[in-house]
Amino acid sequence: MFIQLDFESKKPIYTQLKHEIIAGIAKQKLEAGEGLPSVRSLAADLGINLHTVNKAYQQLKQEGFILIHRQKGVVINPDGVTPADEDYHAELKDLLRPSIAESVCRGMSEEEYLSMCRELFKEFSEGEEK
Repeated sequence: MFIQLDFESKKPIYTQLKHEIIAGIAKQKLEAGEGLPSVRSLAADLGINLHTVNKAYQQLKQEGFILIHRQKGVVINPDGVTPADEDYHAELKDLLRPSIAESVCRGMSEEEYLSMCRELFKEFSEGEEK
């Protein structure tokens, strides 16, 4: 699997894992209906606690990225992720606000910020690897 975790990062491991799986879906490395390793298997492969994997999986399930079946195991949501709605737009705006504020404080121009956003968006929408 393509998951890379930074054990020295301030970001919690479960958050990194969750983001790596979402990135895999966005880059089409993980297809709708495709199975993911069990909690125990992925924890062993990555060398992390199974409760960490379980927390990431539960958040992904809650957000609609995966389904967890007793017999089938963990699968990427075969119906795809719920499209962005007004609630998602409001949540995204709340997430971007501190990032933009910090960028302004650090002297970053609007064009620099938007250029970086375009580059990242292109990376995910075209499935590129950076």
